[in-house]
Order: sequence, then structure tokens, then C-alpha cells
Amino acid sequence: MSTPASSPATGRRRALAAIGATTGLLLATACSGETASVPPPGVSGSERDLSFAVDGTEVFATFTSPTNATGTVPAALIVSGSGPTDRDGNTQTRPDAGTNLNLARVLADTGVASLRYDKIGSGQTGLGDLDPEASIDPEVHDRQLIAAYEELLAQPGVDPDRTVVVGHSEGALFALRAHDLLDTSPALVLAAPPGTHYLDLVDRQLTEQIRVGEARGHIGTTDGVTVLSDARAGRAALRGGRELPDDLSPLLETVYSEQNAAFLRWIDTFDPVELAADLPDGTPVLVLWGEEDVQIPRSDVDRLMTGFADAERLDVPDADHVFREFRDRPGTAALDADRPFAPEVAPALEEFLDQAW
Repeated sequence: MSTPASSPATGRRRALAAIGATTGLLLATACSGETASVPPPGVSGSERDLSFAVDGTEVFATFTSPTNATGTVPAALIVSGSGPTDRDGNTQTRPDAGTNLNLARVLADTGVASLRYDKIGSGQTGLGDLDPEASIDPEVHDRQLIAAYEELLAQPGVDPDRTVVVGHSEGALFALRAHDLLDTSPALVLAAPPGTHYLDLVDRQLTEQIRVGEARGHIGTTDGVTVLSDARAGRAALRGGRELPDDLSPLLETVYSEQNAAFLRWIDTFDPVELAADLPDGTPVLVLWGEEDVQIPRSDVDRLMTGFADAERLDVPDADHVFREFRDRPGTAALDADRPFAPEVAPALEEFLDQAW
């Protein structure tokens, strides 16, 4: 939610960053911007940049096709996680995450084309002509997905009968609704998907940050209680259809703000379990989760799985939220650029997609 034109998660990160500035809690993986010191997964394929329009704003994207492909090929639409995340899966706080780029490379290596795009407020797309101080229709993210999928199908060599939507983190909520948004029911890959209502996830993440800060002596207990109490007051106001209190803690102002209220109310209405249960019969689903993911806990993924009639799941050992290897031991690499993409993802995707169509 770094900009009102995007989802509120970057604002959530800003609030946590404000706490982190005091507590030193922010992930060491967040700020790097260095040249990658580990080889990327998969293959680069054949890439070309393109763009399409959504509500008058030009959205920039990259289409990747397998090298030396013959005939038509299956294709994937990659949907980013929260905040102003660019087409490669990077944000200002994690400029080397590369989640979407790594997925595109793995897909290309398995013979699957892909399209990834800069969300509103990110990358080359930016804000366009949108007012950065104004709230926007939260369903612009749906319209971006629809337009991106149509652009994917318009690419030469793409087989419209073999498509998959790959949603990372918050993007999984959009992937789960793809059959309602599109004139088809694509296969789904849900990577690090939320398993509970959005505002409950925000509350849990904020609570964990505060508790760690208190344990390390970087934030006082009284201040921590105030932040959490105010956060829950903001959540209750949004769910009750009321205006946000005007005396919330400054640490929450970019989360529970009037600019973000419409998006928060809207996305919090979706229960991932109900979305999973509403999928058309026979929809192929693969759920990927990193066992070192500190943003989405195992219990959330367990809850999500109860909604599926049938879905495959892979828990990736030693992988974090962006599926880079992470081992919590002294001396191990912390920066994204220094940690390889989890090798278990590629064979899991290949096996799943071989059986999906």
C-alpha cells in the first residue's frame, strides 16, 4: 500500500518499517539491490516487453516463451503479491526478490510461456494519471488481471485451452477468483497463499512484529499495546462499515488510512477457504508453501486446504515467502541476491502441469 493506487500491503510494510526503524526488526533480506551472486533457476526463454491499457493507464508487461518451441504451448499468467510489486516480483523493500521472474524462468524451462506485469503503482506502469492522494476502485486489480489474461491469449503460439494462473501471496486471492473473472477455468498454482481473511493476516503479522520488538527491548510494552489496540479498532471499524477512528497510532497511518479503506474493506470480504470451495469441479490446483515463510504460517495453509475438493500441496523445506532458500543459522546468507531459488519448485511445477491438461 505504498501508494493509494496499489494494495495496502506496502502501507502495511511502511507501518512495520516505522516500527522496524525503532526496533531493528525488518528482514535482512529486504534491502539489497546488488547483482545476484547465485545463478537464477530455469532458463531465460525468449522475452519481449509489451503493454496493454486498463482504465486509461498503460500497464507494462513481459511475455516469455520457451526457446525453440514448436506448435502451440501452454501459458501462465503470473499475478504478483501485495503492494506495488513489479512484473519481476520486486518491491522497494525487496528489490532482489525476483519471485515472478524466477517463476517465469522455471516455467520456460518446462515448456510453458508466461506473462507477468507491473501492478498499478509499480515498475514502469507507475500510477499513470491517477491521483496519488485519492482512493481508487479496488477492483482495478481485477481489471488488470482480466486485461493481462486477454493479452496473454493474444500472443502468437499460446494455446488458449492450456492455461494456468500463478498467484503469489495476495495474488493467490485473485487466482482463486479467476474462474469468475475470466471466460474459462484455468489451472491454478497458489504460491504462499493466504488462508484467512486479509485483515486477520495483517493483525497477526503486526502482532508478531510487535512481540519481537518487545522481546528485544526496542519497543515498550505500553506502546506495543497501543499499536495493537488501535489496529484492532481500525479493523473493527472497516468491518462494521464505519469510518476509521481519527486517533489511531501514527505507526498505522499508512495501513488504516482513508485512501486504503476501500481496498481493505473489499479484499477482507474474501475468505480463501470459501473461494477454494467455490472452484469449478476438476480445477487442477497446486499449493506451494515455504517452510521458513514468516508471513504465511503453516496453520493458514492447513486451513486453506480444507476448502479444496482436490488439490496438490508441496511444503518446500528451507524456503521463505519468496521461495528463496533460507536457513536460520549464524553465517548463512540473508540477502535475497545471495540465496538461490528453492530447487524443489521446478520439478513440482513440471509434474503438476504435465497432468493439468
